[in-house]
Amino acid sequence: MTQIPDRMSGMVLTGHGGPEMLVWRDDLPVPAPGPGEVLIAVGAAAVNNTDINTRIGWYSKSVRGDTAAGAGGSFAEGAADDGGWAGVPLRFPRIQGADCCGRIVGVGAGVDAARIGERVIVRPMHTPRGRGAEPLEIETFGSEQDGGFAEYAVTASEDAVAVRCGLSDAELASFPCAYSTAEGMLRKGDLGAERVLITGASGGVGVALVQLAKRRGAHVTAVTSPDKADALTALGADATLTRDDPIPDRAFDLVLDVVGGPRWPDVIHGIRTGGRYVASGAIAGPIVELDLRTLYLRDLTIRGSTHQPDAVFTDLVGYIERGEIRPVIAANYPLREMTAAQEAFLSKAHIGKIVLTVSG
Repeated sequence: MTQIPDRMSGMVLTGHGGPEMLVWRDDLPVPAPGPGEVLIAVGAAAVNNTDINTRIGWYSKSVRGDTAAGAGGSFAEGAADDGGWAGVPLRFPRIQGADCCGRIVGVGAGVDAARIGERVIVRPMHTPRGRGAEPLEIETFGSEQDGGFAEYAVTASEDAVAVRCGLSDAELASFPCAYSTAEGMLRKGDLGAERVLITGASGGVGVALVQLAKRRGAHVTAVTSPDKADALTALGADATLTRDDPIPDRAFDLVLDVVGGPRWPDVIHGIRTGGRYVASGAIAGPIVELDLRTLYLRDLTIRGSTHQPDAVFTDLVGYIERGEIRPVIAANYPLREMTAAQEAFLSKAHIGKIVLTVSG
């Protein structure tokens, strides 16, 4: 039986702002699992755009710039009322970390004790548990509840999904947020064996989209920088475009976009008549220009993608266990070096995920 301490170490977000708002603490209370919950000893986590967006207050409707413009915390002013992704104030201090892999070491009332010892990854986005929820309402691990940037974390038992494979904790921690986001986008876009354009293809969600789209038999065109094109081709991309290349008109059945920004009208013109567009990010800027004539004259369908049915994540675990997708890790940092990991993440010089070793 694992001895569970009273205190733990972790990285705490103390408010909206720059990297100085991330504070390392060794005196955090170990959370106790409530009814229907499990306690996880965290082995690894990973960095995501949402961690930084939340820290800098980018989700506030007052913000019109790209993520990089506020990396030093310049969006923090005015973000207190709507700086979280859900448009409501966040409670601080908060342990962030949407990605989490670890082992169950404790269970709350109503959870089978046989789960203790299971290696799990945590469903990062889920319907609120234990109360009636509105349609499409979700909560995020590491935002509305404490997440994986500490030695221990608590989540609902159904959101700690057992995974049985030979991958390391760090490799498994690269999957939850990015790959579930990507799978959710593909389902919203109803992708089949069609022509798809993926923006931001070298990031965590982009790499996931390339692999998951190829799994569905699609012809994949990835937008990336020239120095990353070969790596994306090796992951399954059939063609690549640089960020400055013209996007061919009416060439794609579906566009999967996490970038937005100034080139958004060009991306929309790349969709064939009757085609579809799905967005789940806007790292180049959230405010875009839409010519409504393009929308209605081409009979386009434009959708956002955040909410995920529970099956998205459990299906994803099946893909992992069968080796149908693979982790792409750019670097691994100790959790205590979170600031350096986020700086590396913001440089956008990497392909795939930057992971964080928590313990083990």
